Amino acid sequence: MIKKICVLPGDGIGPEITGQAVRVLEALNLGFEMETALLGGAAVDATGDPYPEATQKLAGQADAVLLGAVGGPKWDMLPREQRPERGLLGIRKHLNLFANLRPAVLYPELANASTLKPEIVSGLDILIVRELTGDIYFGQPRGIDMRNGERFGFNTMCYSESEILRIGRVAFEAAQKRNKKVCSVDKMNVLETTQLWRDVMNELALEYSDVTLSHMLVDNAAMQLVRAPRQFDVMVTGNMFGDILSDEASMLTGSIGMLPSASLDENGKGLYEPSHGSAPDIAGQGVANPLATILSAAMMLRYSFGLEEEAERVENAVKKVLARGLRTGDIYEQGMTRVGTKQMGDAVLVGLG
Repeated sequence: MIKKICVLPGDGIGPEITGQAVRVLEALNLGFEMETALLGGAAVDATGDPYPEATQKLAGQADAVLLGAVGGPKWDMLPREQRPERGLLGIRKHLNLFANLRPAVLYPELANASTLKPEIVSGLDILIVRELTGDIYFGQPRGIDMRNGERFGFNTMCYSESEILRIGRVAFEAAQKRNKKVCSVDKMNVLETTQLWRDVMNELALEYSDVTLSHMLVDNAAMQLVRAPRQFDVMVTGNMFGDILSDEASMLTGSIGMLPSASLDENGKGLYEPSHGSAPDIAGQGVANPLATILSAAMMLRYSFGLEEEAERVENAVKKVLARGLRTGDIYEQGMTRVGTKQMGDAVLVGLG
């Protein structure tokens, strides 16, 4: 059966980087059927809706979704329901993509590109598992109203036991295939929601006797990621904490332009996107780093299609490119060869053999 991929280039550098990932997927000759649709600001401009009905239909029918990036200052003053980010939240909710996997791996060739000393980050390999459809981002009630003669903003942080169990299983099962350590991140000393989170994680750990569970408060976890990041194997946390910590972890690798991600439902269908933003300041210049998007495509091959060998081919091609000294501007250092977006894509294709 032909597998269908919905390609959502999005905004800013999105079309440039997804274009290179599509070239890599096509070069594998796996017979994917790929169709493009609008999401985010581009969709707002064309339809007035950041997640239009046509995109919803295509995404729902696809076996996987490849996304570039959404957003930019151009749309910041629109009503909240029309902002590009609502399209991203909308597709996550629509497809029930509850588990976000963000690997932070430091390639040896990029050790000097990290903002931390090489001896701190050398050998770094962390997987952050972030719950994606609950927490304060989706909790009700929410809004801004008038109270006592002034504006009052409010959001609700909430999690059900079943939501915590679901994301916890993803983390424990991932750890079983890695170094068998899970660190659950919460703020249980202040927030009742995360006290429940910790309680449920402790109960779930009894089902995974081969995995060691530890707990860390989110403020300490943020500090430890910078102080001694190699202590972590799999980190699991809620939507808001995961959003912040995964971006922090990305900079340990030298550039957020190197960080892929997968957002999965319960059946392996996923949305794959780089962890960086739309970078409108460099859009259209042909200088964006496409490697995070190409590595996201490799995650698609692995998690949605079960094509481990092909996923490794793509990842090894990226390693070959870095070993050749090719660098986009975000990871460039003296003595290396600076290349643009398409040149980097060309090099990955050569690396595929």
